[in-house]
Formats: sequence, structure tokens, C-alpha cells
Amino acid sequence: MTTQQQILTSSEVFYPESDGKPMADNTKQFNWIVVIEQNLEWLFAEDPNVFVAGDLLWYPIEGNNILCTAPDALVAFGRPKGDRGSYQQWKENNVPPQVVFEILSPSNTRREMERKLLFYNSHGVEEYYQYDPDRNQLRGWLRSEDGFLDAIEAIEGWVSPRLKIRFELAEELQLYRPDGDPFFSFAQLNQMFEQERQRAEQERQRAEQAEQQKQEIALLLQQYRDRFGELGQ
Repeated sequence: MTTQQQILTSSEVFYPESDGKPMADNTKQFNWIVVIEQNLEWLFAEDPNVFVAGDLLWYPIEGNNILCTAPDALVAFGRPKGDRGSYQQWKENNVPPQVVFEILSPSNTRREMERKLLFYNSHGVEEYYQYDPDRNQLRGWLRSEDGFLDAIEAIEGWVSPRLKIRFELAEELQLYRPDGDPFFSFAQLNQMFEQERQRAEQERQRAEQAEQQKQEIALLLQQYRDRFGELGQ
């Protein structure tokens, strides 16, 4: 006798690309997610084997479409860039994201975040960073030699072993690239782009003025030669 319940093969399992939850609960949380994810994209833009994503569902075990989570930002070293509907670890040479970030909002409960820490601890994350922008509190965990994610006690001035970025806390979190440049928001990048555009335009105008002056001087010299050349004949 057969039962109505059938065991699905791994190829028949459907892995949703959304958990039905919004990416962020408020503008502050959203802005921080975007700043971190986009700056990490920029930081590793020239490395084809570093994959960076934000709010992407991660399924660590093939055949299990229930066990998953969506870090606010994740970095997977050794995985190629490219579009993905979800991060299915068995399709990624079984490489888990080594670094994950979570930006807290008022709706995040302590129990929820404890579950996330347990998930990251159980599935191979090497570095986990958690920032609460409302309280301006930063926490971090690093996988130790005993194989567990241990809390980073001295987080102020901490440099990520994997990312090489530095964490500082002032009025809000400050992140610095390995070259010392800070992480920029989209508005700051847009302002920098506009300043560079204006500088380039000013250089173009100066170059045009210099070329025009050069042509005017050449014309005057030619007129001088023509005039005195005729008088000398």
C-alpha cells in the first residue's frame, strides 16, 4: 500500500526566492543595509571570485527548503559574481558565506537574533556583525579555533580578518576600507560624482580657452609676418 505523501527528490524541491518579509522596517535600517552592501560590492569590484549580496535567501542544505535565512548583507569568497535568486550552498561548491551583516530594527526580537546567531554558528559563517543604528551599538562574532562563533570583546577599532575593513563607533558606525577611505552613502557618492563632473567641466573650459588663446596668438603672429614680410620686399 502506498501513501499519498511522496518523498520529493532534491531536483523537485522548490526553493522560494522570498520569505515574504520586507527588506527593512524603516528608512534608517534600509539606508544602512544599502550602504554596507554597496560599499562591499565596490570594495571587491575587481575580484571576480567574491560574491556580495543583500537580503538574499541562503539555503545551506540541499533538499531542505525550510531551513534558510536572509542576511542583510553577505560575502562569499571563492564564489563567482553573478545573479542568483537565492544562495543554494550545494550549488556554490558547498561554500557558505564567510561574512554576514545584520542591521537591527525595533521589530527584531532577542529570540529572533539568537536564532540567527545559532544559524550562522551552525552553518559555517566565519564573521558575523550586528549593528543597531537606533542605539548605535555594534556587536561582532568571530569563529575561533574551537569551531564556534565567539563574541569579539574589543569591537572598537576592530579590523575584519576577511574584509580588512575597520569598524569605528562615533555618533554612528563608521566603516573604513583597507586604504583608509570611509564607506560612502549613495548621496555622498552622488555628491562626489557631481563635484568631479564640475571639476572636469571646468578643466574642459580652461582647455578650450587656452586653445582659443593659442589660435588667436597664432593668427596675430601670422598677420605680423604677412605685414612685415610685405614691407621687407
